[in-house]
Parts: sequence; C-alpha cells; structure tokens
Amino acid sequence: MLSCMTKKSGVNTSELGDAVRRRREQQEMSLRDVADETGVSASTLSRIENGTGKPDADNIARLAAWLDMPIERVLHHGPRSAADPKPVVYYPHESMPEIVEAHLRADRHLTPETAKALSELFRVAYTQFSHTSTKKR
Repeated sequence: MLSCMTKKSGVNTSELGDAVRRRREQQEMSLRDVADETGVSASTLSRIENGTGKPDADNIARLAAWLDMPIERVLHHGPRSAADPKPVVYYPHESMPEIVEAHLRADRHLTPETAKALSELFRVAYTQFSHTSTKKR
C-alpha cells in the first residue's frame, strides 16, 4: 500500500515547467538568465520546461521561490480518486490569468487541451481589457 502512495505522490513537472516557461517568456529571459537568478542549471531548466526533467527538492524550492508561487501547486499529496476535485493553491498577489488557469486545469470536466485553450483566451482578453479599464475616458 505504501508503494502505491509513493508512486502517486511527487511533483507535477508539467505544472512547474509551464509556469517556468511562461514567467521566463513574460520577462523576456533566456534559460541562462533564469539559471543565474535561481541557481538551477540551464540544462535542468530546459528539461523541466520540456517535461522530461525530474527536479530535486532544492530545485523545486528555488523555482517555486523564483515563480513566487506556493510549492503546494506542484506537489501531489498522495492518492486521490478521479471523483476528488483537484486542489487549487495560489497566492493572493498572483495575477488573475494565473489563478483562472489553475482553476481551469483543475476542472475535471475539461480536457487538458481545452483548459489550456480557454486559459489562453482568458489571458488575451484580460490583458486587452485590464489595460483599457485603466485609461481615462
């Protein structure tokens, strides 16, 4: 039974990789720039972004700190049934598109592809309208 729990717990590398890539691209940074800031090697960052890396605890902590996101978002906490809702963990200061994206990914009624597409649509609309609402009319 313990081995079953161990297999299901761990790190959601897809979540971590997507978050690293998104933040790096938003800040127009290279892998080397992020490596210099985080202490995680550029090759490890590349593998994490591509979903082929298995980061160790130190690198997970460094990246979560750099992303300013709760480490719980990338950790699995033991076995869950398919009927259990996925927890959505975020910091109050995270941008709204990131919060909405986390909720869409957690929605069991959406495929990962649909959740990603809806997230991108929301991100574009939010960017467009949030800047418009701050302009004087």
